[in-house]
Amino acid sequence: MILKIVKYPEAVLSQPGEPVTEFNAELRKLVADMFETTYASQGVGLAAPQVGASKRVTVIDLSMGKEPKDKLVLVNPEIVFQEGKQYEEEAASAFLISARKWRAPPKSASAPRTSAASGSRRPPTSCFRAAFSMRSTTSTACCSSSA
Repeated sequence: MILKIVKYPEAVLSQPGEPVTEFNAELRKLVADMFETTYASQGVGLAAPQVGASKRVTVIDLSMGKEPKDKLVLVNPEIVFQEGKQYEEEAASAFLISARKWRAPPKSASAPRTSAASGSRRPPTSCFRAAFSMRSTTSTACCSSSA
């Protein structure tokens, strides 16, 4: 079922989602509906609050439905490490503006680290921990942008 995408200033968009504690049929249905809504809006992902559900769930499919094995479900994601700065365009369906610049906050007030070999700045890196693919296990993943 295609869900309604809520718009800012809906309260659900301003509050942290509730942690998921039960991996059941209700959660599977929410995830399936979120993917269907993502594809219907020609997007690549949604967070549960964007469809009015105050849960810590995100769905991502960069293939836009073309490769079912590429679907990614994040349940209770948590950033556990971050360094560097990253500036990107974002176009969130929940906001009336089509794109805005955002900046990932620095890990600390200290200057970004540089590579000892080249003296160049290292790309921003973030690590997050989440339950993947509707399993109750927890994994940690690190993502680094390519130079």
